[in-house]
Amino acid sequence: MKLNELKPALGSVTAPKRLGRGIGSGLGKTSGKGHKGSKARSGGGKGPGFEGGQMPLVRRLPKRGFTNIFATEYAIVNVSKLDLFEDGAVVGPQEMIDAGLIKKELDGVKILGNGELTKKLTVKAAKFTGSAKEKIEALGGKAEVI
Repeated sequence: MKLNELKPALGSVTAPKRLGRGIGSGLGKTSGKGHKGSKARSGGGKGPGFEGGQMPLVRRLPKRGFTNIFATEYAIVNVSKLDLFEDGAVVGPQEMIDAGLIKKELDGVKILGNGELTKKLTVKAAKFTGSAKEKIEALGGKAEVI
């Protein structure tokens, strides 16, 4: 059997409905939508979440809390992840993106102190936790706030 000889299983592929192509097609005039009513009209029908007139679940549940739109969101990186850089390297947000540690910088990069570091690095980030700063500086590296 060759690739050009492959065919779908018999009966698994059906021709699409050709709507509004004359009375003989069986789907002419109203195109299978019947006469009048909301489902016959453009954009008609009930929306998602409609529960037959019952108060929808979204409206029955109480509202809780709020989202602060001014909150700063940091891209977080653990100290242990910085071990993939070579000894003596200068590591900034762009180097972390290139290495695949973070997807984007967001409002800045925050270095957390989880794990162990074995290399001397100069790390540039918006924020450092106390333990992260200690671990970087214990090996003779620098933790620079940008």
